[in-house]
Amino acid sequence: MGFEDLERQAIGTFTERAYLDYSMYVILDRALPHIGDGMKPVQRRIVYAMSELGLSASSKHKKSARTVGDVLGKYHPHSDVACYEAMVLMAQSFSYRYPLVDGQGNWGSPDDPKSFAAMRYTESRLTPYAKLLLSELTQGAGQWMDNFDGSLQEPKILPARVPNVLLNGGSGIAVGMATDIPPHNLREVISAAVHLLEHPEADLDTLMQYIPAPDFPTRADLITPLHQRREMYRTGHGSVKLRALWKKEDRHIVITDLPYQVSGSKLIEQIAAQMQAKKLPMIEDLRDESDHANPTRLVIIPRSNRVDPDTLMQHLFATTDLERSYRVNFNVIGVEGRPRVMPLLDLLNEWLQWRIDTVRQRLQWRLEKVERRLHLLEGLLLALLDIDEVIRIVRSADEPKSELMAHFGLSDVQAEYILDTRLRQLARLEELQVRAEIDTLSAERATLQAQLGSDAGLRALIKSELLADAEQFGDPRRSVLVERAEAKAMSEHDLLPSEPITVILSRRGWVRAGKGHELDPAALSYKAGDQYLASAKGRSNQSAYFLDSRGRAYTVAAHTLPSARSLGEPLTGTLNTADGASFEAVVMGSDEQHVLLGTQAGHGLVVPMAALASRNKAGKALLSVPDKAQLLPPVVLPAQLDAWYIAAISAEGGLLVFALSELPVLSKGRGLKILNASGEAPLRFMVAFQERHSLRITAGKRHLSLKWRDLDAYVSQRAKRAVKLPRGLQQVSALEVLD
Repeated sequence: MGFEDLERQAIGTFTERAYLDYSMYVILDRALPHIGDGMKPVQRRIVYAMSELGLSASSKHKKSARTVGDVLGKYHPHSDVACYEAMVLMAQSFSYRYPLVDGQGNWGSPDDPKSFAAMRYTESRLTPYAKLLLSELTQGAGQWMDNFDGSLQEPKILPARVPNVLLNGGSGIAVGMATDIPPHNLREVISAAVHLLEHPEADLDTLMQYIPAPDFPTRADLITPLHQRREMYRTGHGSVKLRALWKKEDRHIVITDLPYQVSGSKLIEQIAAQMQAKKLPMIEDLRDESDHANPTRLVIIPRSNRVDPDTLMQHLFATTDLERSYRVNFNVIGVEGRPRVMPLLDLLNEWLQWRIDTVRQRLQWRLEKVERRLHLLEGLLLALLDIDEVIRIVRSADEPKSELMAHFGLSDVQAEYILDTRLRQLARLEELQVRAEIDTLSAERATLQAQLGSDAGLRALIKSELLADAEQFGDPRRSVLVERAEAKAMSEHDLLPSEPITVILSRRGWVRAGKGHELDPAALSYKAGDQYLASAKGRSNQSAYFLDSRGRAYTVAAHTLPSARSLGEPLTGTLNTADGASFEAVVMGSDEQHVLLGTQAGHGLVVPMAALASRNKAGKALLSVPDKAQLLPPVVLPAQLDAWYIAAISAEGGLLVFALSELPVLSKGRGLKILNASGEAPLRFMVAFQERHSLRITAGKRHLSLKWRDLDAYVSQRAKRAVKLPRGLQQVSALEVLD
């Protein structure tokens, strides 16, 4: 056998053509909706097959397997699973804005749309809305084509009375392109279409007064700003955001409606995962109280009344599916049969033009039918006027048809119709009925001719039909347009529980944290050879700042510190200090507060609390500490520094008091001179106080308490010499501030 008669072509040419053929098949016959009826082929075939089975909205339900079998056997030879899933989607009120299939049985739930029963169990019929797609199919308005084997005819496009492509939307992935058309409200879309019929020159801004945004099947807040929605409709590309609806009941947060296609069970899993990871400490419990009466009722129980519900929900909106974004891509198959992305204005205009052509086709078909009927009735009326002659001709003539045509001037079809008429229909009463029918049909013919002959009349007819459909099938908007600020997740600091704690630092650099501020750090147990050095009171969601002997600051999250029930852990395990440096102090407070720092060398400064923060394990340089000088215990100050004073004790036993405002607020440095004294370490103690406070000076076993009125002799300016304390109190061992 030779290969001389076989066609030869390059493999590149063959694969390119095969791929393009496949691509166009997927695009046109599988994935993208047509602008006319807004349906993909499988959806169109399901609806048509159900209508052929007599499954109208007024009929009884039939097994879904019967419909799927007809669709596969007659029109759509593909997977029964895919066909049934497409049918289920059109029956789910939470998936389709205006369902086309009315189902009995288990057709899935919003929580799990894929939980529907098998097609042998469910029953179905068409919804009343489906007649808007099918009613004109028998009125000459449909476009027909052969089915896959050429044995039957099926509609190429359904003559939809409304722009279903916008109402129910659609999504699909083809080859090299996709579509994501959101659903819209029927009343809004028809209002816009009617306005375009009356004002073809209308612009997008005018159109958006009628169609402000998509309208999804489930209730939710649509929070996309106006400028983004306008850009979406202008280009045909964009996205919209939906946010769940919630309310407060006592101290509980109740979520009543979820965004489109969001599963309640998966949402609970998302929140529960954050709770297990200790990222939602402000939530005490989470319950699902959904039932038949309340399809969505998720209850969040805050841990206390101090939890702000709005702040908590903002965090959940940002981190869970309580807020979801939906891609928008108005990619449809146009009237010319080519897929393209259409802006809203172009899409509606093209649909209206398609609808005008469809209605003109319907009217023309009806006009031809009316004229054919009038032609027959006019011939019949002639026969009724001379019935005896008709009977004579029929009885005696060899060719009655030709004789009738010649005698009465009838056409072939008129003569044939008279001969086919039963004798009982030639009674006197029938003549009156024929005349009445002729009058009715003549009036209808005049109306049809007027509508077909006038563009304004045709548009007026379409307008009246659209308004009637809106009145019958329209409903209120479900996606409520609201202005909302962008949701932001709470920081780790905000998510942590805020509980009072005390951080304890030992002399060897071991650290731990105990609950409460009543803890006595000196009474705790320490490792052998170790003892208490310093402590700081703060909150569990704050940071603990450690200062070493060289003036460097280190940051550790307080909630990560070991419990005070243990001996703690060495800071050197998590922080990297320079050789020879040791930890000398710990500070805690809010970022708005300040810290008074100083060294025994006699210099000091005020730094903001936030300036102590460092992400580096090696810390940050904060205070310049000269050699042989030591860091003085830091003093935590409030955010407002007015009316605060500094009391400084010199190594010589003198006291100097001056206004805190004389020290600058710096982020780092050596600071300014505190007092004028000689020696390498002229400064022994330094505290901050207000006039309402008292100073307690301790020297061995002797104590001296000084109130504000007792300090006149010691009040001066910064960098002045200190005034000697009374005899016996010059070897100061402690300086305290008392309320």
